[in-house]
Amino acid sequence: MPLYRLADDLPELRDAVLVASFDGWVDAAEAASRAVAQVAGDAAAVVASFDPDAVFDYRSRRPVLDVVDGRLSDLVWPELLLRHAWLGGRDVLLLTGAEPDLRWRALATEVRELLARLGVVQWISLGAVPATVPHTRPVPVMATASRDGLLGPEDVRRPGGLLRVPSAALSALELEVTAAGMPAVGFFAQVPPYVGGGYAAASLALLEHLARHLAITLDLDDLSDLAARERTRYDQAAAADPETQEMIARLEAMAGEEELRLPSGDELAREIQRFLRDRTDEEEPPG
Repeated sequence: MPLYRLADDLPELRDAVLVASFDGWVDAAEAASRAVAQVAGDAAAVVASFDPDAVFDYRSRRPVLDVVDGRLSDLVWPELLLRHAWLGGRDVLLLTGAEPDLRWRALATEVRELLARLGVVQWISLGAVPATVPHTRPVPVMATASRDGLLGPEDVRRPGGLLRVPSAALSALELEVTAAGMPAVGFFAQVPPYVGGGYAAASLALLEHLARHLAITLDLDDLSDLAARERTRYDQAAAADPETQEMIARLEAMAGEEELRLPSGDELAREIQRFLRDRTDEEEPPG
């Protein structure tokens, strides 16, 4: 049995590109998943839905239960969807939802076959990673590409050396489609270590890179306004806390030093491993 179910009424696609982002790992501050939600809006039609029982471990990603007046009312299950949007005159498919827990290899194979069936011509990953950067600087965005020539001169910022980190399901799927010959690029925003919840500045940076790469125009005014308001709140919080001021000053100094070089793979790996350890500690129940 396939892991997905196609919609009855499929759109007619022409040179469609796929933009993929999952919440969870490689989605620091939910910046990437919120970026995709921004462009999808409510108008994106579902093209395919994936069987949640086959790809999720409900003990690690539990469905949300609504209890109304003492009565169990509703369960909201995690979803993994492929949707279609018309962005800037282009057919764009959006593969989004909760990061799968199970059957990554089988899922990657079926996604590859599905994208070939739909005539998708390029894969684009969007992600966000923790990094030693302050909120007072423009959001750095690292780029990856499956081969030379896929990125423009503005998107050549790449991590140097070997970067060995725990993989995301997103990367497993991307490797599968590139092995089949589909070109792929990725854009990964760097998020300050003290940011929690959403970080609109990183979402905005990702969408600016996406729009430039696809040569389309996106309406990002609302997201830009939100990023400005968040910046003001972070500035005010830092002004009231000397320890936060000191940390931001250190990050500012490091950012100034790194304007002439990219962080190495080892540096990025250490920061991501630290982030993973912190998440594990936070999620561990008290003894």
